[in-house]
Amino acid sequence: MAKKVKVSELVNQFGLEVVSGEQGLKRVITVDDLYRPGLEMAGYFEYHPPERVQILGKTELAFYEMLPIEERKDRMERLCSSEETPCIIVTRSWEVPQELIEISAKKDIPVLRSSMATTILSSRITSFLEKKLAPSATIHGVLVDVYGVGMLITGSSGIGKSETALELVKRGHRLIADDAVEIRQTSDNQLHGTAPELIRHLLEIRGVGIINVMTMFGAGAIRNNKRISLVVRLEAWQQEKQYDRLGLDEETTRIIDTDVPLATIPVRPGRNLAVIIEVAAMNFRLKRMGYNAALQFTTKLTETIAEDVDDLD
Repeated sequence: MAKKVKVSELVNQFGLEVVSGEQGLKRVITVDDLYRPGLEMAGYFEYHPPERVQILGKTELAFYEMLPIEERKDRMERLCSSEETPCIIVTRSWEVPQELIEISAKKDIPVLRSSMATTILSSRITSFLEKKLAPSATIHGVLVDVYGVGMLITGSSGIGKSETALELVKRGHRLIADDAVEIRQTSDNQLHGTAPELIRHLLEIRGVGIINVMTMFGAGAIRNNKRISLVVRLEAWQQEKQYDRLGLDEETTRIIDTDVPLATIPVRPGRNLAVIIEVAAMNFRLKRMGYNAALQFTTKLTETIAEDVDDLD
């Protein structure tokens, strides 16, 4: 189901003044794009997007005041003609045209006013709507910040995710979420994870119980959110399964609509998972910097084999 934001939420968030159309505060906003109807003030409504929040700034209203009275009424009637229009916002505390007040009251389209400059208000509203309307999902796992890399640790229940996260915290890394990770996809297809408010900063260790990481290890051991760069899947070691030993096979997993690099780590007694995950984080950073140890090794191996073949000839 598509997410929606009520106009009343926008009013409360930014302290907007409701000038008219109060009955329409229950209208919903479904897109995070805003629109400044400059061409519409000139009479061109061919590609007007009525589903967007309409912003009337100094430029639009200054031009509007130059129009004859008949054209003013026509412009506002056409601007308020769609049931999709969530609201109209006037910036810089500009005086709201009387025609707009009358027509919006009849159509129950909220007309709001702000003292902020148009560009500043537009930027803040866009940021707010992007967060509210972004696709999201909740995934069972642990999210940690290891050497600046947001790592989502997944795996079956009891595999050792929380214990590994605890060891990483002890080694100086930071916890974002344990057990449930709320993930939000931004407009540029980046994934950001956070913890539900109820379990924020908490870590569950079987046999010990629930601990508060911030209380026990300090504020430097936690953070509220982090971009997810790498997924680490822990799975029980399977003797018959062939695991990648060189690191040439780069897997990905899809979260919402974004493909994220995936590293599968087999778990069995004697393996230090925290150290392995630290190395995976450092190796990931090196790859992003252009250095791939596995690729360099295979290149040298190929060159050595070729030299040996030449010597035999």
